[in-house]
Amino acid sequence: MINILNEIAQHKLREVSEVKSKVPLGKLQQLPFYNRTCLSAKQSMAQSQNGIIAEFKRKSPSQPNINLDAKVEQVAIDYSDNGAAAISILTDQKYFGGSFNFLEQARENDTPLLCKEFIIDSYQIHQAKAHGADFILLIAALLSKAQILEFTKIAKDLGLEVLLEFHAGEEFEKLINEVDLVGINNRDLKTFEVDLQHSIAMRNRLPEDRIVIAESGIHSVEDYKLLKQNGFDGFLIGEYFMKQEKPGQALKQFIQSINEN
Repeated sequence: MINILNEIAQHKLREVSEVKSKVPLGKLQQLPFYNRTCLSAKQSMAQSQNGIIAEFKRKSPSQPNINLDAKVEQVAIDYSDNGAAAISILTDQKYFGGSFNFLEQARENDTPLLCKEFIIDSYQIHQAKAHGADFILLIAALLSKAQILEFTKIAKDLGLEVLLEFHAGEEFEKLINEVDLVGINNRDLKTFEVDLQHSIAMRNRLPEDRIVIAESGIHSVEDYKLLKQNGFDGFLIGEYFMKQEKPGQALKQFIQSINEN
């Protein structure tokens, strides 16, 4: 099966090159959100009782229509009002139907926004800042440790926090102290299979004081509780909510179910 992550990365190299030629860095720096003070996702996660990062996602490579008609402005407000610790916004257009403009449209609340992008160029970090993000995703499988260090410093200089995502234990050699949050993706991007036990084994290799986020493939309260009991602090959930007619209401009911049991 094609490694979709590599395919996306190759497309992203071409895409970013084209965007940079049309919108140079100087233009990004003139946008209003570029100078706003970011919210702290790390603080929000530490204070949250549920640790849920609720995601806005219209489609994915494996799901061509999760919720193509969903409006990011309304979903983001509903997520914020119903208890999300943070909100993840997919910004990749080709594979996930996202947009950097979605960040701006989701900005009308005081919940930290994650720019969920496949970052392979420092320019994208400036894009995230300019469009209203509070923290960014870096994917260890796409980057060298030197790039992770470089991109994290750029993000920090801009006031952004960093979520560094891992897919396999051998990638932990790229973990640096400077990142704010550590993510473990439950989904194998080569096969798209979800293996929570693999993620739990990876979590056990990390220091207990790290704020660790379980990402992808969480489809039930039982999944949430299993991960919670095994040391995860946060839970990035998108498809489960977005498949519902009212994603914000689905989040509210999910949190209620957690608290009832």
